[in-house]
Amino acid sequence: MADKVRAGEALYARCMGCHALAYDRTGPRHCGLIGRRAGSVAAFPYSDAMKASDIVWTAQTLDRFLKNPLAALPGTSMGYAGVADPAERAALIAFLKHADSRPECREINGKR
Repeated sequence: MADKVRAGEALYARCMGCHALAYDRTGPRHCGLIGRRAGSVAAFPYSDAMKASDIVWTAQTLDRFLKNPLAALPGTSMGYAGVADPAERAALIAFLKHADSRPECREINGKR
């Protein structure tokens, strides 16, 4: 599992053009992503499609969304083509699951 998390961390570099773990950028922060309702980070300007989606981020919903965001959620403002390779998506999701144990996420989640 540690190898998959490391691979996912390397893949996360693709996401960092718009996202960060601990703070919002063009896209919302990813600390606390797993189990969070889509479109629910306070004060982040989500698309209407994301806010109305009723998605809760799990490994399964992330896999579907990351494969092709525009097809998975028409109207999303995430203009990224997606991650076609299932192994890469699995590694990225493993990293995102593990992210809450990182210092920057523990700090903002109030778990020092």
